[in-house]
Parts: sequence; C-alpha cells; structure tokens
Amino acid sequence: MFTTKHLLIMEKEKVCLIINPISGTESKKNIPEMVAAAYDQKKFELVIRITGYPGHATEIARQAVKEHYRYVLTAGGDGTVNEVARTLINSNTTLGIIPFGSGNGLARELDIPMDAEKALQIILSGNSRTIDYGIANDQIFFCTCGFGFDAFISDKFAEEKKRGPLGYLRNILESAVDFKSEEYELIHDEGSLKERAFVLTCANASQYGNEAYIAPGASMDDGKMNVSILKPLNALEIPQTTLQLFTKNIDKNSKMTTLVTQKLTIHRERKGLMHVDGEPVETGREINVEIIQKGLKVLVPSVEKKKKETENIFSSLTRWFNE
Repeated sequence: MFTTKHLLIMEKEKVCLIINPISGTESKKNIPEMVAAAYDQKKFELVIRITGYPGHATEIARQAVKEHYRYVLTAGGDGTVNEVARTLINSNTTLGIIPFGSGNGLARELDIPMDAEKALQIILSGNSRTIDYGIANDQIFFCTCGFGFDAFISDKFAEEKKRGPLGYLRNILESAVDFKSEEYELIHDEGSLKERAFVLTCANASQYGNEAYIAPGASMDDGKMNVSILKPLNALEIPQTTLQLFTKNIDKNSKMTTLVTQKLTIHRERKGLMHVDGEPVETGREINVEIIQKGLKVLVPSVEKKKKETENIFSSLTRWFNE
C-alpha cells in the first residue's frame, strides 16, 4: 500500500528550459537535444519552451513558478536571463544559466562557463547559491544600475548590431571625450555628499559584463551595493581609465570614490537615462536604490570545483615557468 511518503519519493522534479532563438551569435539548435539527453527522464520532467516575442520568457517563468517547477534554465542572452531571474526572485524555483549573450554579466560574475556543455554540467551538479538583487525606482537588477556615461553607453550599445567586448570598448573610446558630466546629490546609509560624476554606478556585482569591472570589491551576497563614483576625466585620462576597467584595477584610479551602502537616494540635475543591467530606461530626477538580500537561487560552480580549477591553473603556470 502506497503512502504519501511513497508518492513524494516517486514524484519527478520539474525542469523548464527557456530558449531565446535570436540572442547572441551562436546557434542553439543542438541545445534541446543536449539538455534532454542530460536529464534522467525517470527523475525529471523536462519541458522545453522557445520564446517568440519580448516578455515571453517572463510569462513562461511566471507559469513555471506557479506550477512549482524546481528549476528554470535559460539559454539566451542577458535580456532573457534577466527576464527570468526577475520572475524567480523570492520563490522556491532555482535559476540555471547557459550563456548565449554578448555581455553575460550575471553568468561571468558567478563563474559560470561560457561553453554550453560546461555550463550544463554546472547545472546538473545541483549546487546553488542565493544571491542579492537590487531595485532602482521599481526596476530590478542583479549586477549593476548606472547613471551618467555608463547609461549613455548602454543606450548606444543597445543599438549595436555587433556586440561583444570590442564593440563595448570602441563605444567607450569614441564617446567619452564629448560626454558632459552631471552633478549628483547622494544620500546613503552613513550620510550624504554632492559630487560631479562622469560615471555613477550602483554595483551588486563587480562587473557590468564583458569583463568590464566597475566595482572589483563588490559581492552578490553581502546585502550591500558598492557605489562607484568616477569624477570627470580629461582626454588623456580616458585610455588609462578604460584599461583599468578591463583589468580589474578601476578602484586604483585617483578619481574613483566608492561608497558601500544598502540604500541610496540619488538627486540629479535633470531627468534622463539610467541603465539596469545594461538595459537603458528613462527615469526622473530622483532615484531610490536598495539591495534586497538573499532573493534569488542560482545554480553555480561548487567551491571545491573552483578551488580545483585554480589549483590546475597554478600547476600549469608552475610547469610553464620551470620549462
């Protein structure tokens, strides 16, 4: 005779794979077969959905949460990942990422491999981490929201047909000289200050994506944001500052100030753009930003795996120097 306990043991875990067919430049035609082959059909119920229009990934993820899916996986770019992640916050459904975007900010920050097969192995390992997220005037972000030059670049980059680190770098160098900085009043947990800034970024993660590190000291599970304030630059300072951004040394720039806070109110001279995880959004003169702790479950590499990879790299370098 079967009891409730036996029924719970027999129940399959539900997995939903959401594929955005048009994100990135790599083909995803083999992804459904690869994922289906990886899951034991006796233990998992796998549903594969293809997005057909903006916001479709949100609709699919919302239904998956409603139906108590254990995992929702994404094979797409930053837009698809963020659509799904925003829907999964404060739920019991865990996000898995197979990166196919240009920046892959969240995936890179969580050390998820850019290779689809390796990313799937991370997902199958079942190791999860619960990370913070941010809210800026009701707009949810996971890595960064920003104002000033980074919002301007995000708006310009959104129109690019060819994306990636080189396009991002080119836009920075071509546009930085002509950009006009703005004055901000910042009210944070410990006080307030006024500053004219070229870049003003609220960072839950250390990077924008594309391995452009605006806040090298930021953590995704400390309940705080690192507010990076870069004062106006002259033409001679732009190349060196850009190099620091891509070499994880921007915090060493003499014109960089960093605040660490849980809440931030920003007053600026005029309404305009901000970006949330690289997506440009029109907003007003006052912006309220806060970090919500432990809101999203994500499948990530285990600490042991990361340690082993680091040891392998160190071992390879040691052999190379000894040859």
